[in-house]
Amino acid sequence: MRTLRGQTQGPVRLAVVGPGLMGKRHIELIAANAQCELVSIVAPEHASHEQFAHQLGIPLYHSIEAMLQSTALDGVIISSPNVFHAAQAALCIHAGIPVLVEKPISHSVESASQLVELADKKNAKVLIGHHRAHSPLLAAARDIIQSKELGNVVGIMGSALFYKPSSYFEAGPWRREIGGGPILINLIHEVGNFRSLCGEITAVQAITSSAIRKFPVEDTVAINFQFASGALGTFLLSDTAASSRSWEHTSQENKSYPATENGECYLVTGTRGSLSIPNMQLSYYEGERTWWTPLQQKIWPVERQDPLECQLNHFIKIIQGWENPLVTARDGFENLRITEAIKESSLSQKMVQLS
Repeated sequence: MRTLRGQTQGPVRLAVVGPGLMGKRHIELIAANAQCELVSIVAPEHASHEQFAHQLGIPLYHSIEAMLQSTALDGVIISSPNVFHAAQAALCIHAGIPVLVEKPISHSVESASQLVELADKKNAKVLIGHHRAHSPLLAAARDIIQSKELGNVVGIMGSALFYKPSSYFEAGPWRREIGGGPILINLIHEVGNFRSLCGEITAVQAITSSAIRKFPVEDTVAINFQFASGALGTFLLSDTAASSRSWEHTSQENKSYPATENGECYLVTGTRGSLSIPNMQLSYYEGERTWWTPLQQKIWPVERQDPLECQLNHFIKIIQGWENPLVTARDGFENLRITEAIKESSLSQKMVQLS
């Protein structure tokens, strides 16, 4: 294993654990990036994995332990099923290797908490793969909010409204059952974005409905948020809505989805102005602030980039010692804990306080 001295010599040597849909995307990005190279993958013993490794011309290991004993590495990307995230990340931490863990950080709050404690104890380099945090759109929005361009933040409204076809549920029948549903599948993205924009969340309250699909799990959820700053938020999430008011459709960052030009899915409002995201329309007062005064408007210029590509570049800089993780293990834990609290609130029909 090579010694890291603030900067590695030559391309950063990476391994990918779990060459599934997300893992293959990471592998594509590594192949296109001159700053790094893929040196091995980890996957269960299966002919398709053997064939894939052969096509790549790299070794395939069936366990992280075997790979760590045999391969000189600078970093590991974990994109295996959620239930394996914490244990596999812990092996990398104990080996002193920087690790990027796909979201969610783990399948349970308890195991995520244990991983955070280990990362803190070892002063480990751990990046959690909430890739939207690396979006230039969100980075610009954070800068605008932190500069007080909007004044003091009053609240945030958001939505993720889209229509999942029947084939989506036929391909994964578990998505119809408890443990599936948009809260646990989709909402963790939005929780990360809300925290990124408005700070820590101190309480949540959720109401769900399954009136349209009539599955055992929800198809629609409305959520209230309370932030430590005193700001409030609302969010509407549905996988049965004929709408494109979602990050995927409006940000134009994921080319798998049709783009909605000049669309918005978030509105952050403050005492001096408001910002629509991701169309980045800023509305503000130039003179006296009153509801009779017309708001001025301008579009904040942002050069769009693939946030997954930005995330990889950031991970490389973490390995080289130039940057600290933008999304830490503790951030990943908080995003998971808040998502679980929303699920708890929906079941108990009570507000859940987050200590």
